[in-house]
Order: sequence, then C-alpha cells, then structure tokens
Amino acid sequence: MKIEALRLFNVKRFAGRGVAIEDIGEGVNVLSAPNEFGKSTSFEALHALFFYPHSSTSSEVRNLRPYSAGNPLVEADVSTASGRFRITKQYYGGRFARIADIATGRLVAQADEAENFISGLIGGGTSGPSGLLWVRQGITGIEKRGKSEEESEKQVRASLLESVQGEVEAITGGRRMTEIQSIAEKALAELLTPTGRPKAGGRYAAAIETRDRLTAEAERLEAEVRALRDALDKRASATRLLSDLDKAEDRAKRLKDIEAAQAAFDAAKAQSEAVKAAEAELRLAQERQATASRELSSFREALESSIEFRSQIVEAERRRADALSARDNALATIHQAKAENEAAEIAAQAARELLDRLTAAIHAREAAERLAKLKAQLEKAEAARRRIEEAQARLASLRISPKAVDDLQAIEIEIVKIVKLKALQEAARPSVSVSYSPSTPSLVVMDGVELNAGEERGYDDRAELAVPGIGTITLRSNRVAPADDRLAAAKSKRQELLVSMGISDLAAARKRQSETKETEAELLQMRAEFALLAPEGLETLRAEIASSNFESPADLELKGNPDQLRAELAEAEARRRHARLRLVELEPMREATSDKYFEAQTTLAALNAKSAQLESILGPEDQRAIKMQMLADKLSSLENDLALRAENVRQLRSTTVDLDSAKATLDRLRSAHDAADKEASKLRVTIAELIAEIRTRSDEAVEEKWRETVEALSTARKRAENFETESAVLQRLCSALQAARSNARELYLQPVMNELRPLLGLLFDDITVTFDEKSLLPQSVKRNGQEEEVERLSGGMREQVSILTRLAFARLLARDGRPAPVILDDALVYSDDDRIEKMFDALHRQSRDQQIIVFSCRQRAFQKLGGNVLAMTDWTP
Repeated sequence: MKIEALRLFNVKRFAGRGVAIEDIGEGVNVLSAPNEFGKSTSFEALHALFFYPHSSTSSEVRNLRPYSAGNPLVEADVSTASGRFRITKQYYGGRFARIADIATGRLVAQADEAENFISGLIGGGTSGPSGLLWVRQGITGIEKRGKSEEESEKQVRASLLESVQGEVEAITGGRRMTEIQSIAEKALAELLTPTGRPKAGGRYAAAIETRDRLTAEAERLEAEVRALRDALDKRASATRLLSDLDKAEDRAKRLKDIEAAQAAFDAAKAQSEAVKAAEAELRLAQERQATASRELSSFREALESSIEFRSQIVEAERRRADALSARDNALATIHQAKAENEAAEIAAQAARELLDRLTAAIHAREAAERLAKLKAQLEKAEAARRRIEEAQARLASLRISPKAVDDLQAIEIEIVKIVKLKALQEAARPSVSVSYSPSTPSLVVMDGVELNAGEERGYDDRAELAVPGIGTITLRSNRVAPADDRLAAAKSKRQELLVSMGISDLAAARKRQSETKETEAELLQMRAEFALLAPEGLETLRAEIASSNFESPADLELKGNPDQLRAELAEAEARRRHARLRLVELEPMREATSDKYFEAQTTLAALNAKSAQLESILGPEDQRAIKMQMLADKLSSLENDLALRAENVRQLRSTTVDLDSAKATLDRLRSAHDAADKEASKLRVTIAELIAEIRTRSDEAVEEKWRETVEALSTARKRAENFETESAVLQRLCSALQAARSNARELYLQPVMNELRPLLGLLFDDITVTFDEKSLLPQSVKRNGQEEEVERLSGGMREQVSILTRLAFARLLARDGRPAPVILDDALVYSDDDRIEKMFDALHRQSRDQQIIVFSCRQRAFQKLGGNVLAMTDWTP
C-alpha cells in the first residue's frame, strides 16, 4: 500500500477550513514547515483514518475536534495491487466511512464494510505492519510503553522473522516448531486464558459450567425434596388448627360477646357526653359564683373604707353638695342601668334555660343537627376568641398605672397650692405708684420703664426711679426676692408623667381608667362566653366536629317552637347588650362629676377622689344595705345553684361507666374475632398452597430427577478433571517448546541483523546491536569493544538506532510481500548535522522499493534530505 494524498477538514487547529497534501509519491517524501503549521495534526488525522473506526469516540478521536467543536473529516488516496482507492471518514455528527474507486468513482464499501477494507490494507490495526512503522513525534519505540502496545509490535516482529528466516528450520525446526507451538498455544488458548483461568466459551469452561450447573441443580432438587416433605407435615398441622378455629359454637359465642360489648360502649359514650355537658354548666356556675363573691367582697371593703373617710370630709359644703347631687344622679342612673342589665341577663338566662329544656325534649333530633350546631359553635367560639384577642390588645394599649394617676393627681394638687401661694406672695410685695400733676412735662422712669399715672408696680429687692429735673430715687425693700422654681419643677414633672402615660391631662387619665374598666368588664364577659362555647378549647371542638358522624332520625312531634325561643333569646341578649352599653355610656358621667367635685375642693383632692371612688362603688347611702343584701342574696343563690350543679356532676360521675374500659373490651373482642377469622382464612390459603405445591412436586417427580441429576453430576466432574489434566499437559508442552526456541534465538534474529548491519555502517564504525529475546527490540550496543545498554545511550543515538531498526523491519515487510509506508513525524530531533545527513542517506537507501513520508519542523536541515517536497494547500470537501 502506498499513500498518494491526504486531506482533512475541521481537524484541531483547522477549525472550519480544510487543507490537503497532494502528490505523495514513491521513495522519500518530505513536508518541512515551521511549528504549529499542522504537520503533527496531519499525522494524527492519517493515523485516526486507518486505525480508529468512524464510530469511535476514544481520546485520540476526541483530540481531533477543534475547540469550537464540529465534525472532523479525513480523506486519503491510496494505491494497492488491486487499484487506486479514496478512503473518507467523518467522526461525530453525520459520521460515516466510505471507500471509492478513484478510476471509476464507484462506491466500493461503506460503514462496517469500509472498516474491514481498511483493516485488510494495514494488516491488523495498530498491531499490524503500519502500526510498527509509523513513528509519532517524540516516540522512538525503545522506551517503555503500554503492555498491549509492546506485545502487539512484538508479535509483528516475530512473524516477520519467522517468515523470512529459512536457516532456523535446519536447527530448531523453524516454522514446524513454530506451527507446533502455535497449535499447542491455540489448543491451550481454547481451554485457558493467558492468566491460566478457564476461557469463557471454551470446552473446559463449558465442562466446569456443566459441573457447577449440575451441582446447583442437584442441590436445588435436594432442597425441593426436603420442601415436599416439609409441605406434607405443614398441611397436616394446618388442617388440625383450622378444624379447631371453625367450630360453630365458638364463633357464635364470640359474636354474642361483641354485641354485648357494643351496647355497653354505646351506653358509656352517651353517659360520658352527659357528664361533659354537666361539667360545662358547673364551670359556668363557678365563674358566676366567683364574680358575685368578688363583687360582695369589694362592696364590703368599700363600705368599711367609706366609714373611715366620712369623718374627714368637712369643707366646701355648697360646692360639695352640688357635686354630690350631680354624682348621686349619675349613680342612680347607673344603678337603673345595672338593674336593667340584670333584668336582661335574667330574661336571657330564662330564655336560654327554656331553650335548653326544649332541646332536651328533642334529643332524638339533636343527633342529626349536632354537626351543624358544632360548626356554628366553632364559628362563634372563633369569633369570641378574636374579640378576646382584640379586647386584650385594646386593654394593653389603654391600661395605665394607678400609681401614675395618683402621682399626677398629687402633682395637680401641689400646682394649685403653689399658684395660691404665689398669689399671696404677689399681694405682699412692696409697690410704687405715682400721681402726676397736669403740668408734669415727662413721666417717671422705673428701672428703665416709664411709670404711668396711677399704675401700681411692685418690686422685690430694690428699684430705681428716674425723676426728670430732680434725679434718681432708690427704693429698697430690705429683703431678697424669693427664688421659687417649684411651680416650673411641678409642671415639668407633670408633663413627664403625661408623656410617659401618653395623655394630655388628668381628665384624659380618668377617661382612660374608665375605658380600661369598661374593657376589662367586656373581656371578662367575652371569656365567660368563650368558655361556654369552647370549654375544652378550639382544637377539641374541631376534633369533635371532624369525628362527628350523625344519622338523621325520624321527625318527632314536639311541643314548643325552637325558632321562637331562639328569637326571644336573641331579643333578650340584645336587651342585655343594650343595657350593658347604657351602663358603659353612663360610667364617664360618674367620672365627670367626681372630677368637678375634685376641682371644687383642691386642698382635699386626695380625700375627695377616694370618696368619689368609694361612692361610685357603694352608690346612694340609703340603698347600700339593700344593694349589699342583693349582692349577698345573689351570691347565696349562685352558691346554691353551684352546689346543685356540683351534686349533679358528682352523681353523674359516680354512675359513669369507664368509657376507655368499655372501648378496650369492645376492641379486644373484635380483634379476637377478626384474628380468628383472619387466621382461619390464612390457614385455608396455606393449605391450598401446600396442596398445590405437593401436587406440583408430585407431578414433577422431584425425587427421580434428583437421583438422575446426581448421576449426571458424577460424569460432569470426571469430564472437568480430564480437561484440567489436558490443560496441564499443554502448558508443559508450550514451556518446553519456548525453552527450545530460546536456545536458537541468535540465528532467529539473523534476518533483521542482515538488514540492519549496512544501515548501521552508514553512521557508525565497528558497532553491533544485541536484541532482547522477549521484546525483539535492541537491548544493547557494542562498539570499540565496550557494551552499553540502549537506555544509557544519548537521545540522538537512541532515535537513530530506533529509526534504522524500523527501516530494517520495513525491508523485511517488503521482502515478505507486505510493503507498508514508513511515516516519521519529527523523528530526528536530537541528531547532529553530520549524522542527520547520514540518516538521510539511509532513508534514500531504503526508499528504493519503499515509500517514506517525513514530517519535520527543521526546514534548513531537511533541505539536504532531497526527495519529493510536499506542501499543504487549502481544500474544500
């Protein structure tokens, strides 16, 4: 094979463009160009074209792609004994391989057939002659490389030597011994891998596989025999247990026990719900009793305090009487509002109790309506919770410290006292006044300010009067002006308190206190309503709604109209809310009258404020005993109601059946019944499976198969042992043949020495090369009587010996009828000027019947090589 042209497109540095090397002829062909010109790229592209299929994505093929990616395309024209052909390959996108006849343009092969055609040209890929003779940049072929690459080239070299050496046959049997060794190795290779393991797909491996398969089969069948016997035993045991579980009297007793437990559980559940309702009513009664008790205690404490303070109020009877009258009117109005509120609460409670009794009468229908009621209750509870949170937030923003209010009140009193004292001091200051005669030409000047007629002007320490026409008159009071800043300090302190409380004056503080009390009262009522709506919390109420599953009973004839009662209850609630709002609206009136009373009697502000506070609690004096009695009666009534409800709860609890125990008993009986049914069903399935398994194994004649398999296993073991003996014999034979061949290695290497000797004579004097028996490569060089290992030679000499050795093998290939081009990519890098010319002579000597292609960057040195000068030109596919 000879290469006539090389073309490549989109390869490495030639991204998006193509180049071509045309007119490659016989003999020496030289492409000499600078670095980065594309010589090594051309070599790699040519190497990939012949040695890597178009479908490959190996690292060598990936390296052909430019940085901008793309699809590398390589094309070469070759001539062989069969004709001239054009080989084209494209990698990655649109990948293909084509062989075309240049003379006719006919497509000879494509895809895999094209790859087979190329393999035939190069004689076995990288392990063929071309792989031996193509030298990459910086590679001599002597240095250590991969094991597979070295072994491939070694086989090529050995094949060449055997094919051209006839004298070896006279001494060692030559090709006959090689054929014997090849047959033995082939036979051994059919049995074993190079590592000594049975070869996959071989007879030995098949025998071992058969032996192992029969061993596994025998073990499996033995296990099936044991399983069959176990299945028979299990079927008998399961049949006995199923007979015990399927007794009719036991099943009927289990069902009867479940019915009784279900009835007990339903009764316990109904009783538990009744207890919960009674407990909710008890908690509401407890809250009402506690509120009444607090009201009575507060009233008594206020009454005791009122008696203590009454002896201290003695001044300002007229203003006190007016303020007291106004306060009494306010208290009367408030009392009336309270009475209306209590009446509204009583009416609402009566309507609620009547509605509850009617609800109890329609209990049969309540179960179906309970879900809707619970949802409405949840909505009300959520609304109540939102109102509580809003009231709490409002209360937090309204609440101010009572101590701060008392401090503010004390400061107000102190300011009034200071103002009065300053008025008295101002009245006691010395003063001056002047009465002018009508003829007075100008006014007297006092301390730089004119003093008008009749104007009375006071002074503290001294004053100067400038009298026109007379002079200056100095007035002395013989006392120092008082430096009193208490008023400013008191006002500053009052302002700090007002700022800290966020109010403008004392009246605003009183209003905030009133609003705080009003909000606290609303919050207490809201909490009571929320406790009634959701006694156990919102989550419990939601869980009860989620778990509710009521069935609607048949309608019953009922007495009373629930809608009318609900309307009456709503009306009563509206009256109660109206009365409470009226009470809240009247509360500021009491505060206003108290403030007026406080303003009329500043010197006794603290006592009057306390008195007003006590009066607001006690009310009119003539009604205190009645009110106290009413509070006591209310507390007594609530305590009696609380005792009755507590007794009701106690009685209900005493008769309550443990719901958890009833539920546990019901669950236990159900689970026992279900477990028995499940176990019986499981036993039936198990018995059916065992019967099917027994029938299947009986039909398959497992025991007979097991005995037959044991006999076949014995035969397979003997066959595997025979192959093991045969492998050992073949290994021993190959070792003996290899030993005999090594003894005649010197004559075996004679052909390549004959070709190499004249080439070495061109460069060196008195030199011989010794080859390694295993690798068939130069091992040492002997010159001037001294032997040196190749690895110790200089870089230039190593590359020269390497190229000369390859040229010798190339000549052997040509003599064997397998000529292949020698391609050298910058292979002469370390040679000096004298030896490089001798290497050029060696190349021309070998190129008489051999094609040699040289790539080099040493333009000046390689001008002396001569030969056919190649050039790279632009090319478009």
